[in-house]
Amino acid sequence: MRHDSPSTPSTLGADLRALRKSRGITLAELAAALGRSVGWLSQVERDKSDASITDLRQIATHLDVSVSMLFRHDAAPASEAGYVVRHDARRRIGSSTAGLIEELLSPDLTDDFEMVHSTFQPHSRIEQPVSRPTQEVGYLISGTLDIEIAGTTHQLSPGDSFRVRGEPFRWANRSDQPAVAIWVIAPPVY
Repeated sequence: MRHDSPSTPSTLGADLRALRKSRGITLAELAAALGRSVGWLSQVERDKSDASITDLRQIATHLDVSVSMLFRHDAAPASEAGYVVRHDARRRIGSSTAGLIEELLSPDLTDDFEMVHSTFQPHSRIEQPVSRPTQEVGYLISGTLDIEIAGTTHQLSPGDSFRVRGEPFRWANRSDQPAVAIWVIAPPVY
């Protein structure tokens, strides 16, 4: 279910509200964690007040996203806002420290899911399994990728797809070439 109309461009406030709700955090809980009033946070989420960079850093920490994720990407032309994300206007998300580069393909975070373009650098991996309350489906476009789901490792080749439903998972690209995948994640986590 879409929370705003497609003709209304996504805003920082709408993204913050979607992220907060996807984590099951109430307005009052986040406001208390930030040391701010519920009214102020409500106004930020409705784009009636601006958050300072310090506020955004604290919000990002509590929502477990990078601060850069909260900064707006290039505005789309009015006819494309809420519908189209151009290749050069994708928002980088997550952290590339493990050798994973992720870009948001969804126009915003206000849907019940998000779509992500993931590039796994050669010889990269995450050491510790990740477990999150999501349903995820991935499709490998290029390269090879090992994905361990609930303790079982699966070797993926281009055209293969997979699903994770809250189980712990981790990945490894053991090859000399990048691996590229498209992931759909519900609810949004970035």
